[in-house]
Amino acid sequence: MNTKSEKTIATPILDEQLCFALYSTSLAMTKLYRKLLKKLDITYPQYLVMMVLWQQDGVTVSEIGERLFLDSATLTPLLKRMEAQDLIIRERATHDERQVIITLTKSGDALRRLAAEVPESIYCAFNCTPDKAKEMGELKDRIVAVRSELLK
Repeated sequence: MNTKSEKTIATPILDEQLCFALYSTSLAMTKLYRKLLKKLDITYPQYLVMMVLWQQDGVTVSEIGERLFLDSATLTPLLKRMEAQDLIIRERATHDERQVIITLTKSGDALRRLAAEVPESIYCAFNCTPDKAKEMGELKDRIVAVRSELLK
């Protein structure tokens, strides 16, 4: 029974939460990427690693982790699977054996050509027009700004 002296506790409403909007959108994006990446025989996290390496080959595990916001405990098993798939090579740095350098194999580099159509497929899934593409770029910039604020 509610008396006037009791305070009413506001219950959070799921669909009004920014965190849920971001989370559920992330799930939907990952599902779409899973479908597109199936023909490349890689997972979404592997695709992210490959994009880092296609941009700059021969980087350390910690550099990849910084770019993808992943710790080495998460990244190491992922990289081991990628090495078993002949996508990358993991080698200890000669100047510092604590560092592991990740480089693309020929197979990993060749995958770049097949992956080139993935971003366009994503835009097609959004029925993206030039105006909508501009909006999507602005949305991405706002999301990155939110991430930056949260990481401060």
